[in-house]
Amino acid sequence: MIKGSCCCGSVKFELTSPPAMMGMCHCSRCRKAGASTLAFVDKNSFTLLAGREFIQRYEPEPPFTYARTFCKKCGTSLGEIGSENDSFPISVNCLDDDPEARIQFHVHVGSKPAWYEICDSAKQFQESPT
Repeated sequence: MIKGSCCCGSVKFELTSPPAMMGMCHCSRCRKAGASTLAFVDKNSFTLLAGREFIQRYEPEPPFTYARTFCKKCGTSLGEIGSENDSFPISVNCLDDDPEARIQFHVHVGSKPAWYEICDSAKQFQESPT
């Protein structure tokens, strides 16, 4: 069991299996949302334990397509909790336990800020992989 929560503890969830993969997005939108490192979880392994009423959804303006969720009480970025997809990303920063997965890829490396240095051997993509 892998537990997760927001900063204030209002939103709590658990995963019954480790994320399928983990990656880091370097686009300005993910950096500003505070959710650059994302773990992709199976919808069937995700259980929201508390705080549904504190989950706020942010719908982006085009050309962006991915909605983001956050705790409306403390602002913690949650990824795409509540997605109807079979697999969806959650912010690794809100996991309380070791997710067991490790970073496997970096996307939007072309947008990476100069101050950030990628220090692992994970596969890198200048934009989103096709």
